[in-house]
Amino acid sequence: MGLWIFLGIVVVAIYSVISIYNKLVTLRNRFKNAFAQIDVQLKRRYDLIPNLVETAKGYMAHESQTLEAVIAARNSAQAATQKVAGNPADGQAMQQMAAAEAGLNGALGRLFALSEAYPDLKANQNMMQLTEEITTTENKIAFARQAFNDAVMTYNTALEIFPNNFVAGFGSFQPGTLLESTESPEEKKAVKVSFQ
Repeated sequence: MGLWIFLGIVVVAIYSVISIYNKLVTLRNRFKNAFAQIDVQLKRRYDLIPNLVETAKGYMAHESQTLEAVIAARNSAQAATQKVAGNPADGQAMQQMAAAEAGLNGALGRLFALSEAYPDLKANQNMMQLTEEITTTENKIAFARQAFNDAVMTYNTALEIFPNNFVAGFGSFQPGTLLESTESPEEKKAVKVSFQ
């Protein structure tokens, strides 16, 4: 009788370990898939940027430094994103991507700010369409980043709770890295609007 009880306990323990391991694999794959969704939207944005720059070139010929900075920032962000896509759990690569994306956002911001000084460019149908597509893509990226961070948080929490933490240690599961903003505290401050 004691042997059956012992075997029952062993079977339950093995089943529990297998179940926990499979759950951790599922959660890890979920956050990798969530990054793949970010990657899809980033690629769309990267594809739109050269068209935006080409449209602006005709109007902003003497602003070539700004246009070149946008393309350089795009190429840097694209390379960083490709590195992360290979392993979304690589925290260092994720930080490099976030920094490159912040640089690209800054360069695009400068381009859009300069375009305000060119009424013909602002009225250009291609420019308006590209600006709208980039805005829509940025919104999709924001939602995809939120979904990614939610998936990483769920995965990381599952890694830390008992008894999952023992299985995670034996299975070499590494925590995921959240995709955080690289903006400085000054950049995060709300813009003051005055109607006086």
